[in-house]
Amino acid sequence: MAIIEGVTGPKIATAEYDFARDGGAVSSITLRSVDSDSVGSAIPVGAVILGGYVDVLTTLTSGGAATIAINSEGAGDALAALAVASWTAGRKSVIPAFTGATAIKTTAARSIVATIATAALTAGKFRVVLIYV
Repeated sequence: MAIIEGVTGPKIATAEYDFARDGGAVSSITLRSVDSDSVGSAIPVGAVILGGYVDVLTTLTSGGAATIAINSEGAGDALAALAVASWTAGRKSVIPAFTGATAIKTTAARSIVATIATAALTAGKFRVVLIYV
């Protein structure tokens, strides 16, 4: 087995959405890091996101037909827009599924972003966990 210079083991980026703190307007919300509670670039340039999950801690609700997507490099790349009814408590799979075809490579330092569309959210909380090298 060869060692590739400059490549280290997997890293984990965790970010959180909380309606009580972030609101729920139709918009793109840069999520806060779980580790430092700061908003900003959690994933470095050139990272390859291999997999992860979304853990819905409190079911999301909306007065309308809201959709929520999770983005890193581009629109809906980590999780395509899902109807609010799908955002019930528990874990959800993300698109990167530890395959070359689904991995996401960043072209700049990136944040984890939640995009709320169609209608505003009225409650909910979730955590995004992305594993990258």
